[in-house]
Amino acid sequence: MTSHDALVWTEPAVTRIVSLLVVDRHPVVYAGISHMSASSAWLGVVGYARTGQDAIALAKVTQPRIVLLGSRLPDLPAGDVIDGLRRGIPDVKIVMFVASADLGAAATPRADAMIYKDADPARLLETLLRVDRGEQVPGQLRRAARSPRIQNEYGITRREQEILRRVAIGETNAEVARALGLANSTVKTYFQRALEKLGARNRVEAIVRAGEIGLL
Repeated sequence: MTSHDALVWTEPAVTRIVSLLVVDRHPVVYAGISHMSASSAWLGVVGYARTGQDAIALAKVTQPRIVLLGSRLPDLPAGDVIDGLRRGIPDVKIVMFVASADLGAAATPRADAMIYKDADPARLLETLLRVDRGEQVPGQLRRAARSPRIQNEYGITRREQEILRRVAIGETNAEVARALGLANSTVKTYFQRALEKLGARNRVEAIVRAGEIGLL
C-alpha cells in the first residue's frame, strides 16, 4: 500500500446492489475482489472472465453495471474490449485495473476510471462507487494528455503520441499499423523516434515515461 492510497472508508447507505464483472488474466484478482465484495452491502460480483472475448460474451448475459477491466488480456487490446462491451451494454461503466508497470495502460479515453492493483481496498471501493454515481475518475495522466506544451517540450509529434497511446493499451505494432493505415515498418520507426526523444531504453520505459509526463 502506498501513502497516497490511504483512505478512511465509510460504507454508503444501501439503495441498490451494484453488479460488477471482473476481467483479468489472473484468477487471484477475481478471488480478491470477490472477498472484498462479500463484506460490502452494495457491491455484488456477477462473474469473471480471463479473456476479452469471454468478457464481452459474459457481459451480455450478466448485464453488469460496472466492469473492472485488467489492462493486459491474452487475446484483445483493452480498447477493443471496451468497444465490444459497450456495443452490448451502451451504459456500462468501465474501470481500468492496472499494475504500476502498466502505467499508461489506463489512459484510453474510453474508460470511466482507472485504479492501480496495489491500491488500498477502500480506494477501489470509493472509485467503484463514484463511477456508479456517474462520475468520471480519470486521474492526472489523462487530464494532462492533451497538453501541446508537453508535446513541444519533448519534440513528440501527434502521430508519435497516438502510437504511444495505442502501445500503452497493449496493441502490437501490427495492430497499430492496421488501425492507423500504416506499414508495420513505419509504426516501428515512429515508436523508435518517440523512445529516443523520451530517453527510454525499451517499450516499458517509454510507456512509463510517457505516462509520467502526461502524454497518454
